[in-house]
Amino acid sequence: MPQRDGYIPGVPCWVDVSEPDLDAAREFYGGLFGWEFEDVMPPSVAGNYFIARGETVGSSIFDTSGEPRSGDVAAIRSIPQGAPPTAMWSTYFWVDGADETVSRVREAGGGVVAEPFDFLDACRTAVLTDPEGAAFSVWEAREHKGARLVNDPGAVVFNSLNTRDAEGARSFYGSVFGWRTADIGGRAEGWTLPGYGDWLAREHHPGLRRRLARAGAPEGFEDVVGGVIPIADNQPDTPPQWSVSFATADADATAEKATELGGRVIVPPFDAPWSTDTYAIRITVIGDQQGATFTASNFMPKSKNFGS
Repeated sequence: MPQRDGYIPGVPCWVDVSEPDLDAAREFYGGLFGWEFEDVMPPSVAGNYFIARGETVGSSIFDTSGEPRSGDVAAIRSIPQGAPPTAMWSTYFWVDGADETVSRVREAGGGVVAEPFDFLDACRTAVLTDPEGAAFSVWEAREHKGARLVNDPGAVVFNSLNTRDAEGARSFYGSVFGWRTADIGGRAEGWTLPGYGDWLAREHHPGLRRRLARAGAPEGFEDVVGGVIPIADNQPDTPPQWSVSFATADADATAEKATELGGRVIVPPFDAPWSTDTYAIRITVIGDQQGATFTASNFMPKSKNFGS
């Protein structure tokens, strides 16, 4: 399976985490996921931007070949000047034009935290919010084509919107990115982008639909680009936000390792309710030692014939 070399508009393509202590963050994520880092920020520019690279021989719902894969997975960055000193993960969506997307966000009732700007020679980007205040960024690629490694252990597997206003979110993200929503199993709802599955099958995963059917995935699952997580009424302090989930070979071992590295297990590992007779998903929610939260999940085929 080839590594990713670009995306289509409306698909999550990159994540980074802003941290007050970059050395501590590199030690934590390097120890947890085996990432190696390179600071791509020129000496003449304030701050640091450490791109994380991962390597895996694991398998995922999309590919069960067991072939080794490697590439850029995420980044650890200095907190931007003037921003609160809060550690947090950010999600970026691939767009053809950052400036045009900002116009659509405004027209749809969203906000602009940072107007479009060129980030080194990597991309043109902007920081935006939906009408509820959930922040996200856009990525108009130049030299950097987003994450090269996805879905494998140590790489991003899912991005989800935590929201109190699912109906308003459908209207907003439908206007900005052309997304729709659909059942993704276990009474869960996901964001879909029409045509995404065709692109995946053509460019990266031949036999994708057959593999998903064997897994018991709902019809149209190949078009899923993210999840919708309703914020419960008993969580009044939880802000609307985009969350990041990383794949792992063993959610229980990842939770234990995170604790050893100084992190915190916010939600202990549990079996996801959308597991099927063909596969199971085990999930844990973790906070790093500076407070940035993320999910780790492992996908476990139950059938030896799953990938055939």
